[in-house]
Amino acid sequence: MTILVTGTAGFIGSRVAHRLLDRGERVVGIDNLNDYYDVSLKQARLERLAGRSGYSHVHLDVADRAGMEGLFESARPDRVIHLAAQAGVRYAAENPHVYVSSNVTGFLHVLEGARRLGVRHLVFASTSSVYGANTKLPFDEHQPTEHPLTLYSATKKANESMAHAYANLHGLPCTGLRFFTVYGPWGRPDMAFFKFTRAILEGRPIPVFNHGHHSRDFTFIDDIVDGVIAVLDRPASPDPSWTGLAPDPATSRAPYRLYNIGGSRPVPLLHAIGLLEQAIGRKAEFEMLPLQPGDVPDTAADASDLARDFECQPKVPVEEGIPRFVAWYREYYGV
Repeated sequence: MTILVTGTAGFIGSRVAHRLLDRGERVVGIDNLNDYYDVSLKQARLERLAGRSGYSHVHLDVADRAGMEGLFESARPDRVIHLAAQAGVRYAAENPHVYVSSNVTGFLHVLEGARRLGVRHLVFASTSSVYGANTKLPFDEHQPTEHPLTLYSATKKANESMAHAYANLHGLPCTGLRFFTVYGPWGRPDMAFFKFTRAILEGRPIPVFNHGHHSRDFTFIDDIVDGVIAVLDRPASPDPSWTGLAPDPATSRAPYRLYNIGGSRPVPLLHAIGLLEQAIGRKAEFEMLPLQPGDVPDTAADASDLARDFECQPKVPVEEGIPRFVAWYREYYGV
């Protein structure tokens, strides 16, 4: 198959592209290489892909309508994995227009291209942030998500609604994946483990919000990629038991599905920092701070639907994943 993967200079997109190439697929990757974080890290990810047979890259912003129309016409993908987005929850408060342009307008261009080409399956990234003000844990896909706390989560909620509309109107099979706190080698510098590791190695205090009273469902990158690939291979189909009298947000009478992908084992933040300290071999200095606007104290994924439908279970606990991340960080930065 020819598979279009958006965001292949990104953390998850690059790893998904490698996995697809490993099994012999043709991959067309796109990315605009924006400078939200270190562009050299994005370029290094792309350099690893560039030498592989079956991979071709297009420098393109998903918000470029004409460029996206031309890309779909030339690549003619069988399936699409949409992972490109303006990342970062807090950054959205300062740059709202960038988020709407990339995450909403850009996603519309992906949907339109997939509709015109008759793509057999569109898999797209959503986020655990869509659960917003929900406090019933663990989060499951059958809960309502009508109270986003940040613009970032609102754009991702919009993606889910837009995908459902296209599935309903055009029969486009769409599956949304709600990722929970992804980490691992080649990760994003704006994420907690990356920032904490850098600060500890440089002897700087680490910012700990909510005075450390957080827990997160940390999910290792390999477990995320396993889920993406498993879902890609089985296009969404209508749920015959769905009814408008009791509408289930996770399924539909249209070919549409939503799934959580998470470690399914919430970890207290201070415990995770302790594992980082062990892997690095140094103690951290803490700067204790209050809960930030838009943050939630705890996240926990009920990923039982993914396990049931795809026999896909998280395999890498933080006790293994954190040392693997630290080992990559030391090697990549020569620390």
